[in-house]
Amino acid sequence: MRLGIDLDGVVCDFNSGWMELHQAEFGSELAPEMVVAWNNLHELGGFADMRAFWAWAQGNADRPSIFRHLEPFADAVDTMRTLRDDGHRIVIVTAKPRWAISDTLRWIADHDLPTEEIHIRYQKHTVDCDVYLDDSPIVLPDLLAHRPHATVCRMVRPWNTPLEGAQDISDWRQFHSLVMSLPGGPGSTTAESDLRDARTPWLG
Repeated sequence: MRLGIDLDGVVCDFNSGWMELHQAEFGSELAPEMVVAWNNLHELGGFADMRAFWAWAQGNADRPSIFRHLEPFADAVDTMRTLRDDGHRIVIVTAKPRWAISDTLRWIADHDLPTEEIHIRYQKHTVDCDVYLDDSPIVLPDLLAHRPHATVCRMVRPWNTPLEGAQDISDWRQFHSLVMSLPGGPGSTTAESDLRDARTPWLG
């Protein structure tokens, strides 16, 4: 199956990353559990608004953007590799400002994410997947509306709420179990798996 995976708040710990950088630059004492709403990071960081927050997050000549200062959540990368090895296709579907694209691609390479397909866009429903995993309270309803036949998974975070039709996921182990229980899991025959088995050795 095609697994559409978000990055920030799902694969990588965005809040820990920006807070560690904020502490290094401003001496603040912030903790990820302080983030309980969507788009209120400027209030925690002491910025005038979210535009000012993103201007700081963009970085400068002395440091790269915040998107190079993030660490993956526990089990995230290993679980994606396991799912890839089980025959599923990891499709990264993430929303980023234009200035963050190069740092995002470098981050994906730095952590060797098991993907051959990366989409950077705000309308994530335009990427056809069988399963989606996201944490955005804006993206999730959009996926449910436009992809009624897909399995839409909400990575449970304080800034989102349960949605009818979405599967609640608390951690990566639970996501792995869910994917493996779906039709198209182990033992299923798909055109892509047939093609993979027929590849010549030098194509892996």
